[in-house]
Amino acid sequence: MRTVNSSTLARTFTLLGAFAVGAALAVHAPSPAGAAPVPTATPTTPEQLFRQIRAVFRSHRPPPPYETYTIVRTQNTNYNTPDLDNSYTYHVWVRTVDKAALGRRVYMSFHRGTLEFQRPAFNEDRDPGPPTADLFEPAPVHPHDVSWVPTPEPSPPAGLSEIAIVKVTANFDYRVTNVAVEGPYYHLSLTPIRDPDRNRLREIYADRKTLELHKVVATDKLFILPGKDVYPVIFTITLQPLDGIPVVTHIHGIVGGGYDGDGQQVDYDFKDIQFPSSLPAWYFDPHSYAAHQDDAPS
Repeated sequence: MRTVNSSTLARTFTLLGAFAVGAALAVHAPSPAGAAPVPTATPTTPEQLFRQIRAVFRSHRPPPPYETYTIVRTQNTNYNTPDLDNSYTYHVWVRTVDKAALGRRVYMSFHRGTLEFQRPAFNEDRDPGPPTADLFEPAPVHPHDVSWVPTPEPSPPAGLSEIAIVKVTANFDYRVTNVAVEGPYYHLSLTPIRDPDRNRLREIYADRKTLELHKVVATDKLFILPGKDVYPVIFTITLQPLDGIPVVTHIHGIVGGGYDGDGQQVDYDFKDIQFPSSLPAWYFDPHSYAAHQDDAPS
């Protein structure tokens, strides 16, 4: 997370009993052209349910090549008054293949700040994002600055014949400790099997009919300067479908680890999300910003 300056359960399934998801559950979520097929088998164990939720989410990947959005960050000071310094609004233009982005701060709805090169990411010293981020992706081993270029997500191969399917029953990242039915959603509680600092998911909610991801509870980090202290954060991330693609629309963060400074709770809202067919290449080259002050987007 970017550096700062200072219900009830309707029904419960456990691993000790039979996992009766219901014979009526069959996943038929649509996939975009060229995407991997979505599983249609009825899950019979918690681990199978988790794997199918993840497969449905990733059937929409890689995301569209470009996206634009407005991110609004709000938080209070440690005196519970609005923190005006660290509450802000940005317009962001992203190239998803490498997460490179152009950002402009919005002042009083109409004034715009300077052109800033960004690379939105979870678990880094900057704002989380973009809205189409892979929420099942492990956190980085070490922090990266914005000059680091992530490896592009692979695209499903086109025009190849399927020879065989290999099914793996074990899940090497998480153990599903509980599954509950809450209204229209499955609520899965997760415990990392290894690398708890990298395998950041703790709870997921998915639509019972489609297995599309609805909400995620995950770990993150708050980086503090100049001491560079790092505090643990719990993010509750809400998603909604846009053009058939799950996108993050809201994040509520709670900082732990004894942190007592400004922004002990923080909220991010992602608005006006769009997927343009193209964006100018100079948006993603900070060396070109000085020459494009007159035709910069607002």
